[in-house]
Amino acid sequence: MAPTAFRLSPSAHSSSGWTLVELIIAMTVMAILALGAIPMIKTAVRRQKESQLRETLRTMREAIKEFRRDTIGIQCTGAPGGAPGGAPGGEITPNPQPQPNQPPGAPPGLTDPRSKVVVADCTIFTVDNPDHYPPDLETLVSGVNVLPRAQPAGSATGSLDGNFLEKQGQLAFKKKHYLREIPTDPITNKKDWVFCSSWETQTQESCSGKENVFDVRSRSQEKTLNGRETYNEW
Repeated sequence: MAPTAFRLSPSAHSSSGWTLVELIIAMTVMAILALGAIPMIKTAVRRQKESQLRETLRTMREAIKEFRRDTIGIQCTGAPGGAPGGAPGGEITPNPQPQPNQPPGAPPGLTDPRSKVVVADCTIFTVDNPDHYPPDLETLVSGVNVLPRAQPAGSATGSLDGNFLEKQGQLAFKKKHYLREIPTDPITNKKDWVFCSSWETQTQESCSGKENVFDVRSRSQEKTLNGRETYNEW
């Protein structure tokens, strides 16, 4: 009896696996797709870091503004540097001079209504920092002693009244923190910010931040995604 010839059906052939040619074609297609996706992934990651940098700068600058608002309406007097031992030095008195952005006709010493406390530690301000901006970011993290602003009867603002100095000795000092921690620059992955004082031109090349911290900038000189500026210009 003649041997019977067996033929593989199409289903049997497909179940036996891919051929070498099919594997090469599949791997080539996957490589092309991967090469096209890598630039898109890098752009998405960089865009996310740019968003984080903007948010981080905004948070630090808002903390600086809030600290500055809490110093309006005070005037440190007495011995330079205040009393020893970390106690609030000098005196805290109402500032008789009109404040910036004060409405016309408003009484002297009117403060920002968002400020509910007044910084009560004059030791953190030096003669080189008459603007009363924070001396460094560590001060915003460690916190400063504050006192509640006295609210004159019938007044909706937070100006200091004439009894403030009398109440000062009766109120307990509390510490206010303006930042949880010094954030990391998402571009450099370091906490190496550039600090500019209120007495300097606001460019990275001229900033030293010796007198105070008026502004914070990134130290990265890389170009942004739009290619028109660098991160240290934000």
